[in-house]
Amino acid sequence: MNNQLIKKYSPTKSIPIKNRTWPDSIISDSPTWCSVDLRDGNQALINPMNMDQKLSLFKLLVDIGFKEIEVGFPSAAQVEFDFLRNLIDNNLIPDDVTVQVLCQARKHLIDRTFEAIDGAKNVIFHIYNSTSTAQREIVFQKSKQEIKDIACQGVNWVNENLSKTSSNVRLQYSPESFTGTEIEYAVDVCEAVLDTWSGQKPVIMNLPATVELFTPNIYADMIEWFITHFSRPNEIIVSVHTHNDRGTGVAASEFGVMAGATRVEGTLFGNGERTGNVDIITLALNLYTQGVETNLDLHGLDKIIDVYKSCTNLPIHPRHPYVGDLVYTAFSGSHQDAIKKGLASRKALKKEKWDIPYLPIDPTDLGRTYEAVIRINSQSGKGGIAYIMENEYGYSLPKSMHPEFSKLIQILTEKSGKEISSDEIYTCFKDSYLSLSYPFKLIKFKSNQNDEDETSVTLTLTLDGRELAIKGSGNGPIDASKQALLPHTSGFKIVNYAEHSLSEGSDSKAIAYIQLESKTGQQCYGVGIDPSINLASIKALFSALNRLHYL
Repeated sequence: MNNQLIKKYSPTKSIPIKNRTWPDSIISDSPTWCSVDLRDGNQALINPMNMDQKLSLFKLLVDIGFKEIEVGFPSAAQVEFDFLRNLIDNNLIPDDVTVQVLCQARKHLIDRTFEAIDGAKNVIFHIYNSTSTAQREIVFQKSKQEIKDIACQGVNWVNENLSKTSSNVRLQYSPESFTGTEIEYAVDVCEAVLDTWSGQKPVIMNLPATVELFTPNIYADMIEWFITHFSRPNEIIVSVHTHNDRGTGVAASEFGVMAGATRVEGTLFGNGERTGNVDIITLALNLYTQGVETNLDLHGLDKIIDVYKSCTNLPIHPRHPYVGDLVYTAFSGSHQDAIKKGLASRKALKKEKWDIPYLPIDPTDLGRTYEAVIRINSQSGKGGIAYIMENEYGYSLPKSMHPEFSKLIQILTEKSGKEISSDEIYTCFKDSYLSLSYPFKLIKFKSNQNDEDETSVTLTLTLDGRELAIKGSGNGPIDASKQALLPHTSGFKIVNYAEHSLSEGSDSKAIAYIQLESKTGQQCYGVGIDPSINLASIKALFSALNRLHYL
């Protein structure tokens, strides 16, 4: 960028606040959540939602557990008006859910909005006007007093309608562009609004970062300054409504709550104008990972995502916090190894608290599975491949086998240059260890226990296509088979042996792993599976001999 261009921008001034307390605060209780998806999110869409989409999204928001839902701007368009009437006339609003309606401080719009809410049980009437320096001077060309008069006149028009409705109406006021408003003036306007209001209290004072202009700590300073300088803080509820122009909307809302706000407005996945509103899903799950009850049901994330996509026609980035397709996925070898060990430790020690490297939240809490946590590409390591073999297919590969098998997978991934699926990994395993039949192919195995605790075996096999029957004796079936086979090889020794059950129950199979070393020092594993552990071991021996042949 041209260095001269930067002179057009000015740094933000700090808020004159001494002994601020919010940096030491810890969020221990969930704020009241208000979804603005059907208004703020809807007006940000290229193609606004139709009636069916609005109804689907409203039902989803209710199912998630939102008790306050801004359903639209009824005076702005007929479809907005009709949608609210549909909810009311068809009794689609649960008794414990309050609908919120937005309206400018203009009489005919306020009257029209009261027509729309008639018959609703609980309503938050959200009135706003812009108070920022730029809006006052450039857009409206009005003085501070004139802007304050607009707000108070709007509230008076709402007061006039209270006696005409059976609805339980609460007031919410937003000094729009709060972040661009002098903090003293913002308090002055909100004080005047509270003085003018004749209905029930507390009044919701919603302090929006309509445009995110500075770092989130300054927003928190503004919230704390507002609360500590408001004359009757017990008569208001302080709400935050942050946008994401600087990419810190979530942090700004968190800091705002730390500074004393007890209510948060936002949208699912951050949908909203420009760079979006605060993402309530991310914000709520941030609290969840700190042990704070959110009062939102986010277990069925995939269903929430499906409804959201069908209603908004918007995608979700694969790296979107908590919900993206890849956020619980590790491709890095070191990450995979740490996750694998963390999950194994948690299971072995029966830990109650969640403490898994690289996974700040348990994917199963959100309806996801562990199957997609570790995925394999050319950047992956042996631990991740072993994790997939064990958790998806039941093969607990010996640790010393991990490097050997991972090299085979590495060849595949480097050749394709792409991610490899778990099915492709398993196919490679079968082809490399379970399907080899040359030069040694076992046809029949028979063993006998001698009186001297010695085992004798008879092996029927083909070697280079020729059928043989060979015998050997040793201190067990494996050693006896080794002795029978040695004369037909260039020599080998058994280095490692492991076994385990492949499944549980009466139909379980045994799996055996045998590592051999040739006379030249080359080592490799063989794998065998059979209901009989003895036969599984012999199959593993043949598998390893065949692998040695190809080294």
